[in-house]
Amino acid sequence: MTIAVLGATGMVGGRVVGEASARGHRVLALSRKPPASENPGVTPVALDAADPAAVRETLSGSAADAVVLTVRTFPADQEFLVGATRTVLDAAARLGIRVLVVGGAGALRSPGDRELPVAENPVHVPDEYRAVALAGVAQLRACQARTDADWVYLSPPAVLEPGDRTGRYRRGTDTLLTDAAGRSWISAEDLAVAVLDELECPGRDRHITVVHQRPEGNQRPEGAFRGALR
Repeated sequence: MTIAVLGATGMVGGRVVGEASARGHRVLALSRKPPASENPGVTPVALDAADPAAVRETLSGSAADAVVLTVRTFPADQEFLVGATRTVLDAAARLGIRVLVVGGAGALRSPGDRELPVAENPVHVPDEYRAVALAGVAQLRACQARTDADWVYLSPPAVLEPGDRTGRYRRGTDTLLTDAAGRSWISAEDLAVAVLDELECPGRDRHITVVHQRPEGNQRPEGAFRGALR
């Protein structure tokens, strides 16, 4: 596939670029100030996600099969996040391109209380991150409003940080996942594995989430089989 990654220099975007390239896909690495790449499979492209006309023009000329949107803001900038998401969905809908949005955990339901959004659950979202979490909720709503677009919204677990690529994760839908120890965590490297697994073998759900899974005996957790072999 040809995969356009918008936000390619971010923590998640950079790892998605690396994972996609390692699997043999052609990658368009879109960011405001893209660094030069020595990888012939990665083409850096300067693009400001806040410029709707530039986003539409770039995607129109990209010949991309899929777009991964990985832009985040801290402090929260809900207007930018929702605007960029709508712009990408608009362009992709016209071009027939699949969109995978790496969103926020705040858009998930709380485990044990599906009526409580994670964004409003202090157990998982400290006060200083609530505005960021609520921006993720608004981003999901922007996706849900586009019934004509082919999109999937991937919410990470409560904690997402750099780590190791294990290829082991458990996949869920719209409810926050935790591991056996009650921890809701995944490395950015394994999130990138989940992104590429979803692009290569799309599921039926519009809203999905993942969590790191430790191996138990000889059993592979859901989602680990494909990632662990690469």
